[in-house]
Parts: sequence; C-alpha cells; structure tokens
Amino acid sequence: MEQKRVLFVCIHNSARSQMAEEYLRKIGGDRFFVESAGIEPGQLNPKVVEVLKEDGIDIAGKETKAVADLHEVGNHYDYVIAVCDEANAGRCPVFPGVHETIRWGFTDPSQFEGSHEEKLDKVRAVRDEIKKKLEQWISS
Repeated sequence: MEQKRVLFVCIHNSARSQMAEEYLRKIGGDRFFVESAGIEPGQLNPKVVEVLKEDGIDIAGKETKAVADLHEVGNHYDYVIAVCDEANAGRCPVFPGVHETIRWGFTDPSQFEGSHEEKLDKVRAVRDEIKKKLEQWISS
C-alpha cells in the first residue's frame, strides 16, 4: 500500500500544525508520510511541547518549517490540511500543486489567556480536538 502524503499548514507552524503532524504520525503509522509548515514560521509554543510530552510525544528542539521552502524543493502531497482557526482562515497558507485541500478550524493556542495552568488546560483541549478529528478522518 502506497503511503498517503499529508501536509498540515498553519500561520506559524508553532502549535496546531505541529500537533496534527505528530498525532497523524502516531495514529496513522506508516500509512502516511506527514509534515507540517507555516506561512510565517515562528518558534514552537512551549505549552504545546509540554502537553504533547504528557502524551509521550517529544518535539522539544524541533524546527518549524516554511510552506515556501517545502514547495521550493518540489514536495507534493495527496492532502493539504489547513488547521487555522476560522478567524484567520483567510491568512492560512495555500500550498500549490495537485492535492485535496481540507480545512479544519482549531483555536490558536498563542491567543489563550489566563494562568499557566489555565493556558495548559486550553492547549490540552485543542490537542484532544485534533486527535479526535484525525481518528475520525483516518477511519472514514
């Protein structure tokens, strides 16, 4: 069986796209080749690193990637999944080429307010939403 190539895109590749990439890798196994990238790559969100580690996924030290760089080297994908929140969907990057584009809106963890623990709880909720969406997508 040929691997399906999947790219998760978001604005900064710092939170949602990183979580989606890691969970598809974990849940989908070798059925998928998966990457993530952003239109304006930033720094990994430390709260995302923390909540993924709670689930046995370590992305500490991982570099964020730019959509333009992946396109420039000629990467192609079967699915490009935008995971930007609805408010920023218009800014969410578009990856050129032949593929199926899917939009899943998840809240941006960089916008969360409150204490450290309150922010972590909100990031956990987004993590769990992403995980559930991926499980549904894989089984469909």
